[in-house]
Amino acid sequence: MTSEVNLSHVQDEFEDHSYPVAREALAESCTGTTVLFADGDADLGELFASIEQERFESAEDAFAALQNVLPVEALGEPGQSDGDA
Repeated sequence: MTSEVNLSHVQDEFEDHSYPVAREALAESCTGTTVLFADGDADLGELFASIEQERFESAEDAFAALQNVLPVEALGEPGQSDGDA
C-alpha cells in the first residue's frame, strides 16, 4: 500500500485483495496508509477497524462500508450544507 492516498483514489488501494476478506485482515493491511480528505486525514486501517461489518465480498463492498465511517472532514468544506439556507 502507498503511504498517502486521496479519498477519491482510496478504492484502488484495496482492489488487489482476494475477496471475500475479513475486516480485520483488510484493516491490518491498510494500517499506515493515510487517507487525505478535503480537510484533514486519517489512517485507512483505523477507519476499517471501526467498521462493524465483519467481512467484505468485494472491493466495492469494502468501499461502501468505509463511506459510512468517514469523518465530516472527508467531504467538502466544513460547515457547508447542500440544503437550502
